Amino acid sequence: MKKLIYLALAVVIACAPPKEKKLMGTIERIDPALDNLMDASTQPEIIGEGFDWSEGPVWIEKEKMLLWSDVPKNIIYKWTEAKGQEKFLEPSGYTGSIQRGGEMGSNGLTLNNLGQLVLCQHGDRRVALLNSDFQNPAADFTTLAGLYDGKKFNSPNDVTFDKQGNFYFTDPPYGLPKQVEDSTKEIPFQGVYKVKPDGTVILLVDSLTRPNGVALSPDEKTMYIANSDGPIAKWYSFELQGDSIASGKIFFSYKMIESEKGGPDGLRVHSNGTIISSGPGGLWIFDSSAKVLGRVKLPEATANCELSADEKTLFITSDNFVLKMSLK
Repeated sequence: MKKLIYLALAVVIACAPPKEKKLMGTIERIDPALDNLMDASTQPEIIGEGFDWSEGPVWIEKEKMLLWSDVPKNIIYKWTEAKGQEKFLEPSGYTGSIQRGGEMGSNGLTLNNLGQLVLCQHGDRRVALLNSDFQNPAADFTTLAGLYDGKKFNSPNDVTFDKQGNFYFTDPPYGLPKQVEDSTKEIPFQGVYKVKPDGTVILLVDSLTRPNGVALSPDEKTMYIANSDGPIAKWYSFELQGDSIASGKIFFSYKMIESEKGGPDGLRVHSNGTIISSGPGGLWIFDSSAKVLGRVKLPEATANCELSADEKTLFITSDNFVLKMSLK
């Protein structure tokens, strides 16, 4: 009898209509070259929602899992195709016991060259390594970078590694309760740094007002920085030469429109050199010469994005939503 019941349930489940996808946003095709990356008819699908501010997505290929930060809530969430949205780690960015304000949680997340999770922690004001594995996450961290010239960082925001094991990160004041006016701010500028495998911290840029997203070109000769400070949206490119930069320039600028939420924030570089970045009104897509190919227009401010290992899926963190969309 039980076998018949189980069989009947299996038939019901198999015959049930698929869960309706929740879609959001549209594609704006500006240049025909966009067709090489995505279909203009595709739409982002909502795979997570209910966050205060979703940020820092990273794809874990080995686990077939997406992780992202909810910065104000001090939590990292995960998503898998099988189980959907789940809590992964709490606390994620502030491990102290003294109550404090500001955006305390982790922000940018990435993997080092050993496949371990590295976090930009606003509350603890450092770049840190998660000591636990992905199956048994615990709030146990090792500081990779916490000080520059003996002073605490503002609130590390985004981070990326190169093939040699160096990492680069931005340090705006967004995690401090009063940002640039905060009494605990120890560094007078908002820097972009390189950290060598031996822990040496090198200041690369100190002239940007709000350095935010950071990414490297496929040949690792160019560093892209999104500066999240209006009213002119600006993306910068810097030529890397060893432990310094040879030159820097405005890669692209855009006069922000009040009706378009968000600004330059997190970004990723496709293996073909295409730059995908959050910006006013959603995601902006550039070729390596700064030509705008198109936009993914979204109704909420967009914080960041991530590519799957095969670059066939684009993940997007957009305010209280997390989305995914198919690429070619």
